[in-house]
Amino acid sequence: MVNRETKRMMQRQGQGEAAAPARRDPAQMARQVQNRPTPREFFRGVRSELRKVVWPTRSEVTNYSVVVFVTLVLLLAMIFALNIAFGYLVNLVLGA
Repeated sequence: MVNRETKRMMQRQGQGEAAAPARRDPAQMARQVQNRPTPREFFRGVRSELRKVVWPTRSEVTNYSVVVFVTLVLLLAMIFALNIAFGYLVNLVLGA
């Protein structure tokens, strides 16, 4: 048993009983095109949204960058040490 929502979706995809996809109303499509903002309105909206962003200060960016760099170095050292250790163990097991 298929509910109404599934039937409608299947009709849109061309899989329903009628196997014909539902057609869009040209007037509805024209209204959708008319509701689109112009490029000028779009960029005004983008600019107003970017004004709402709380940008970090220079010292915060510096601190975050140092934390990321130190973390990167520590992880790099850990992976390097594990690589050396596993390589040594593999050489021991294989007797190379």
